[in-house]
Amino acid sequence: MTEREKMFSGKIYDPFTEGMPEERTRAHFLCNEYNKLCETEQEKRDEILSELMPDRGENVYLQGPIYFDFGKNISMGKDSFANFNFTVLDEGKVTIGKSVFIGPNVSLYTPIHPFCPEDRNPFFNTRTKRITNMERAGAITIKDNCWICGSVTICANVTIGEGSIIAAGSVVTKDIPAHSLAGGVPCRVIRKISEEDSLKNHHEWFADPKDMEDMYKDIEKK
Repeated sequence: MTEREKMFSGKIYDPFTEGMPEERTRAHFLCNEYNKLCETEQEKRDEILSELMPDRGENVYLQGPIYFDFGKNISMGKDSFANFNFTVLDEGKVTIGKSVFIGPNVSLYTPIHPFCPEDRNPFFNTRTKRITNMERAGAITIKDNCWICGSVTICANVTIGEGSIIAAGSVVTKDIPAHSLAGGVPCRVIRKISEEDSLKNHHEWFADPKDMEDMYKDIEKK
């Protein structure tokens, strides 16, 4: 197996081979260039994202600033959005579905470092003739129609089921089933999201009933 194949299969790999350091440096540069641009400079931002994160659907919007290790290991479905300070260490594959809302200061971490310091610390690799370290990586999947609230951290080897909400400040270390409201450190399911949560059942939240009528007219067309 190549080091890159090891990385994507969850095996121990050397992150300082096969051009990976140069790819990370390029991605960090592109993130920095993206973060310099005003949100009104959409054409220039799209040009950067075409190289940095090419696997994305229509109407994907990244508010910025963004911080990615590779970028190209992230896929993001159409109509998804990420707010300020979106950080993705995408050594493993990161798959984000359609119509996913991501709040500010959300971090997705795929690297898995060894627990023992003697295994984790840098060493001189006699085969590659360079200082390196060993680590693993796991995938992260966020399925369609999820809302990841502000300051959430999602760790490697986690899947967030379709339509789920992760409460602000949570640390997600295990899979969350579909249509769940989950939160906490570590994150746990609080309850299922149900029809009772629909805005149709909360007229008191609308100052003008026409707002709800207009919204549901559009929803019914889709």
